Amino acid sequence: MRPPSAPPTPSWPLAALLRSSRPCSPAPAAPARWAPWRRYRISESMKGLLVALLGGGVPAGFVAPFTRMAHEASAIPSLEILLVRCLFHLAFACRLRCGRAPLLGPAPGRRRLLLHAAANVLSVACAYSSFVAVPSANAATVRKGSSTLGSALLALCVESRPLSGYDWFGLLGSTLGLLIMVVPDLLSLDPSTRLADAFGYALACLGGVALALGLAIFRALDFPAKLPTAAFAFGALGGLVCAPAMFLLQEPVLPAEPLTWSCTVAIGVLAVVSFLCASHAVTLAHPALVCAVLHSEVVVTLAVQHYVLRETVTPFDVMGAGVILGSISIIAAQNVSCHPREEEEEEEEEEEEDEEEG
Repeated sequence: MRPPSAPPTPSWPLAALLRSSRPCSPAPAAPARWAPWRRYRISESMKGLLVALLGGGVPAGFVAPFTRMAHEASAIPSLEILLVRCLFHLAFACRLRCGRAPLLGPAPGRRRLLLHAAANVLSVACAYSSFVAVPSANAATVRKGSSTLGSALLALCVESRPLSGYDWFGLLGSTLGLLIMVVPDLLSLDPSTRLADAFGYALACLGGVALALGLAIFRALDFPAKLPTAAFAFGALGGLVCAPAMFLLQEPVLPAEPLTWSCTVAIGVLAVVSFLCASHAVTLAHPALVCAVLHSEVVVTLAVQHYVLRETVTPFDVMGAGVILGSISIIAAQNVSCHPREEEEEEEEEEEEDEEEG
């Protein structure tokens, strides 16, 4: 019996050895099954509305009650609270210097930036003054309602992108909720304080119109780092205006109570967060829809007013808050895209091809 011979050693060329030493390419993966939830995708507009809801409306809902608490604790004037908030905005100078960006933006857009800062300073000054003069929830309601109507009118006159029927339905529904909340209170004003209350509501309305104008102007800014630049411009202009106006129109105080300082610092931080989120939201979604979603501030203010300040909440307030939340749900549902991702990618590719051909 012959002993088993050794297997012949194959003689492979160098190219074959090099090919065999490379890792084998993985087998093509099997196509994943289409899942039902892949049909729904958050659009850019919906992302902007979520930013406005969670970052703009909810934090801003605490500003009005905290302003009232600080004023009742030590009679701190509204312009002094605004001046403290402007100091937080000035901190964005460090962010701009680190990025080697001009503090007031490029020269061509500087006039528009200053107009945006002036509109926001006017809006916040009127809002804080109205929070002290009338119930905080009512002042926030009037301010948000006037800002929504102002944004809708600006959209009809300036914006080229029209609103859909569902958007208009949600917009009118949120405005109806505000009317349900504030009209009964306006009809039952005390005759002895009617003039002061009317002045407070007029300030809130003026603040809302200025807010709508500021959001529309910010949407038109088109230079890099416009968000921190706008925040710094607000702080700089607000500090220059509020410091002398505070001594001329009001009596500044130096609070000694920790509650006043805590409320003032909380107002500054929450207001800065709300300012940044609301300004960023209008770059993704329609300003009128952003203002409608910001009505969530009224619901939060109403809850804080009832549970913290122990102020009376009427059935009309609860009914109006429910209508506002339902309207926000309609606007949010309308702005969720219901197309599969593959179809959206194909549409984007077709648009790019059309642009290249054009």
